[in-house]
Amino acid sequence: MKHATLAVVLVFLLLSCGTKKRTTYSKKSSSEVVKSNKSTKDYTKFPFPEDAKKFTYFSTSSIEEYLVTYSEIAQFEMKAYGIPASITLAQGILESGYGMGTLTLKTNNHFGIKCHNSWDGEFEYHDDDEKGECFRKYNHPMYSFRDHSIFLSSRARYASLFELRRDDYKGWAKGLKKAGYATDKSYPQKLISFIERYQLYKYDKEVLAQGYQVQAEPKKYDYKKHVVQKGDTLYSISRAYFISVDELMKLNGMNSSNLSVGQELKIKSERVK
Repeated sequence: MKHATLAVVLVFLLLSCGTKKRTTYSKKSSSEVVKSNKSTKDYTKFPFPEDAKKFTYFSTSSIEEYLVTYSEIAQFEMKAYGIPASITLAQGILESGYGMGTLTLKTNNHFGIKCHNSWDGEFEYHDDDEKGECFRKYNHPMYSFRDHSIFLSSRARYASLFELRRDDYKGWAKGLKKAGYATDKSYPQKLISFIERYQLYKYDKEVLAQGYQVQAEPKKYDYKKHVVQKGDTLYSISRAYFISVDELMKLNGMNSSNLSVGQELKIKSERVK
C-alpha cells in the first residue's frame, strides 16, 4: 500500500513539472537595462478623459465589440495627435486580432510595437518576424493607443503622413507601408478593407465635424549630418534616425545604396518646439 501511494505521488509530481508553462517575460541583457515603467510620463501630454479611465478594456469577442470598446479612444487620439481614428482602429484590429491575439492578451499591446532602444518600460518576448522579439507591454490597453500616437508622431520616417488630410485614410494606409511600418506587401489593402467594410471613416468625420483641422499644418524640420563609418549601411542609418531608406536616398540625391567611409549624409529630423 505504501508503495502504491508513493507511486501516485511521484506521478503527480512528474505531471506537475511537465505541465508547467515557460514564461516569456524576462529581463534584458546588461546593455538594455529595464527600469520601472517610466513610459507613462509621456502620456500626460494629452491626458485621457476621466470617463475613459473608468472602462475596463481587455479582450473583445468580435470586431464590432472592438469598435464599441475602442472607437472613443481612437477619436481622442485623433484630436490630440492628428492620426485618423479610422487608421488607428484598422491597425488595432489587424495587429491585435481585434484584441484577441496572443501577444495582445499578454501585453495589452494592440499595435505590435517592438521595444526599440528608447523603450524603458515592461516588455515581453514573442515570436514575430524573428524568434523571441521584444515587444512593449502596458498595464492598460489605452496606453497602447497613446504610445501608438507618440510612436508615429515622433519619428521623422512618418512625418510625411502628417501632411496628408485627416480624412485621407487611403493615403495614410499606403504611407504607413512606404515608411516601413509593416513588411506585409498587402498591409495598405488590409487596412483599407477594414475601414470600408466597417465604415471606420465615420469616426474621422465625427471628429472633423467638431471643428478639428482637415488639413495638417506642414511640419518644420532641422537637418543634421551623419558621417558614414565602417560597417554602416543605408538600412542601419535609417533605423538609427527613424527615417525610411527611400527618404534618405532622396534627401541625399542618391541613385544607389553604395556608401563610402567618411561620406557625409544629410539627415532630416523634426524640429523640437
